[in-house]
Amino acid sequence: MMKNILLAGTALVTLVSGSAMAADLRPARAPVYTKAPMMAPASNWTGCYVGGNAGGLWTTNTSSLATGAAQSTQDLSGGVAGGQIGCNYQVSTWVFGIQGDYDWSNASGNAADAAFAGGTDRANVKSLASVTGRAGYAWDRFLGYVKGGGAWVSDNYSVTSAVGLVSSASETRNGWTIGVGGEYAFTDTVSGFAEYDYYDFGTTANTFTGLPGTVSSNIKQTVSVAKGGVNFKFSAWH
Repeated sequence: MMKNILLAGTALVTLVSGSAMAADLRPARAPVYTKAPMMAPASNWTGCYVGGNAGGLWTTNTSSLATGAAQSTQDLSGGVAGGQIGCNYQVSTWVFGIQGDYDWSNASGNAADAAFAGGTDRANVKSLASVTGRAGYAWDRFLGYVKGGGAWVSDNYSVTSAVGLVSSASETRNGWTIGVGGEYAFTDTVSGFAEYDYYDFGTTANTFTGLPGTVSSNIKQTVSVAKGGVNFKFSAWH
């Protein structure tokens, strides 16, 4: 009887020891690592772009004869549409660039001519262009900026009477512009913007030809433009 008990105890100890050794020999399970979510990269404004725009134009023309006699003040308004091309370079959160704009316009207006009884002064802005430097601050995909540089405007002028056209003139003059705007990058290549620009073209002398002969008129012009548009980045450089 004692012999059977000793044999059973020995077998039990052997079984437990073997199970423990087998557990020690099993390979340890590798730890499971959770992959961190990928963050969307910050927008990079560096690169060149081309785009289109449209908006409204308002201008004030003040006319006077070469003798100093006042003629009229004409308030013109109308639409603009055109395009722009430029390049940006980003340094940290600052963005610097250069841009060229060209817009066609149908802005027009008229006013009674005080120097010619029964006469009406009429003006039409045909086109507007500028080359400006830009400087801005980027909040990831939003860019706030200011701009300034040289500008050009093309105008037609006429003086009419009750019976029709009396005399006319046309010119392209230069001046300066400043503006402010904001741009948002919808993707890495497409962005939209809205801006306001002020133009000052000073005073120039224009020679009107027709009846009752040649007349010189000094015309002072300032222009305001509010527009929005889309840019397409076509190259990136670093």
